Amino acid sequence: MSGSAHAAPRLSAGAILLIELALALGGFAIGTSEFSIMGLMPNVAQDLGVSEPQVGHVISSYALGVVVGAPILAMLGSRLLRKHLLLLLMGVFAIGNLASALAPDYLSLLVFRFFAGLPHGAYFGVAMLVAASMAAPHKRAKAVSRVLMGLSVAILVGNPLATWLGQSASWRFAFALVSVIALATVAMIALLLPLDRSEVRSSPISELRAFNRAPIWLALGIGSIGFAGMFCVFSYMAPTLLEVTRVSPGMIPVAMAVFGVGCILGNMAGGWLFDRLRFKSVAWILLWSALVLLVLPTASQSIWTMLPAILALGTIAALSPALQTHLMDVATGAQTLAAASNHAAFNIANALGPWLGGLAISAGFGWTSTGYIGAATAVAGLLVFVWAWQVQKAETAA
Repeated sequence: MSGSAHAAPRLSAGAILLIELALALGGFAIGTSEFSIMGLMPNVAQDLGVSEPQVGHVISSYALGVVVGAPILAMLGSRLLRKHLLLLLMGVFAIGNLASALAPDYLSLLVFRFFAGLPHGAYFGVAMLVAASMAAPHKRAKAVSRVLMGLSVAILVGNPLATWLGQSASWRFAFALVSVIALATVAMIALLLPLDRSEVRSSPISELRAFNRAPIWLALGIGSIGFAGMFCVFSYMAPTLLEVTRVSPGMIPVAMAVFGVGCILGNMAGGWLFDRLRFKSVAWILLWSALVLLVLPTASQSIWTMLPAILALGTIAALSPALQTHLMDVATGAQTLAAASNHAAFNIANALGPWLGGLAISAGFGWTSTGYIGAATAVAGLLVFVWAWQVQKAETAA
């Protein structure tokens, strides 16, 4: 944690908690913005006169913005103080969502969603560094998981709220609500987070040079591949529930809420595990992921077994705080870039998982095949972990 462990001024426990709450509120806004459009797909399609698959491209446009924006904005912002960078990123996010709410047509919505996605990864990366800098060395992962909790609460509360608002009034109100929450985050960070001018800053070139190391790339590879399984199953959860489990459409929001609870539990568990097991925790989380994903096809035959399986699926989110904190450890000299790139890696997983699942379903293997495909990606992520572990041992020995 070079350059971050000593960066923050001494703060009381109450002040730190309020800062973490402000940072988590930004994560709540981001999570609500990213996922709520999935529940509002028919509304957007009808209002703009396009097909639902075309609205799917709007979702992809946001994800592409995350992948592109995370490393670029992290490098460009590496010379700024973290407070200033957080304010800038969340301000851009608020503007992007307000523009999305006011988009006059489909093409402009595509552009505005890409723009809104640009600060996503960099915001989380900087927020994680700020949270870790305020925590004791053996409690950094817990601090990271508390900030990431905003993303999990968005799945549990923000997305259903935005979906209800969009269905009751207009999908545009959902993005307007996100913009308001983002502005509230800007205000809280401005008021609560002290400005520390003693922070160690770096140039974009030095960050890029320090970033180009095997441990960093392998950690990002674990996230890109090992996390794809959760997205593979989650993306096709609704049709699986309808076609295989044979539930009524009214059960789908219940299942989504159960998934959100699992994500919250996973975030807490991931931080706790990493503080105790360090990088080894990633291997245990990947093994757990493979087991959960293998059980899901069998569990999908009954709602009473499917709901616990969906809860367990959400706990795979434990991988996020564990990998995030590991990247902070190995990315000396490129912490901002590496922490931001972690969210770009997860968005690659968000694209890879549904694509692989779609191939299996289109090939006639059925909705439940996503569980087996997801388990395979978790095992592949575990193989990348073994590679990363060997590299880490070699570097330690050297």
